[in-house]
Amino acid sequence: MRYAMAIDTRKCVGCSDCVVACQIENKVPEGFCRDWVVEATSGTYPKLELEIRSERCNQCGNAPCVRCCPTGSSHYAEGGIVLVDPDKCIGCGACIASCPYDARYVHPEGYVDKCTFCIQRVRKGQQPACVEVCPTKCMYFGDLDDPNSEVAIKLKERKHKTLIPEAGTDPHLYFLI
Repeated sequence: MRYAMAIDTRKCVGCSDCVVACQIENKVPEGFCRDWVVEATSGTYPKLELEIRSERCNQCGNAPCVRCCPTGSSHYAEGGIVLVDPDKCIGCGACIASCPYDARYVHPEGYVDKCTFCIQRVRKGQQPACVEVCPTKCMYFGDLDDPNSEVAIKLKERKHKTLIPEAGTDPHLYFLI
């Protein structure tokens, strides 16, 4: 089992409902976030293109944060989800420095925090909070190893990309283009 998420950049409108749902579901402290919306402009005037992406931890299959964590706090859970054990985390920031996606932050209580694909919901058979609330239904989540999962089907049907593929992290966050 390998959990993944795909986000349709043609459907995302940048409303940030995903960000708010995550903050509420995961009790993220005010002023912090586990996911965020990016507006990327490319091209040359007058032929410009705007891409809107909901970004978060890429749940890498080859996660530098897991490799560099001196305490084992950053680790893989079921389905390849990268988690942080707050009781083991010493807040050294090695994982923050190693993440090419800037997906981690130091929680006010001293440990590092990040997106978990709402593992507490996934374990109950539910979708991550961000996926559930998206008004444009631009987010797809599931098991890459299940050819009938919504995310696997979307990745077969549509052209897609990952961010910073040259980092060699094997990200499990895809953007449908």
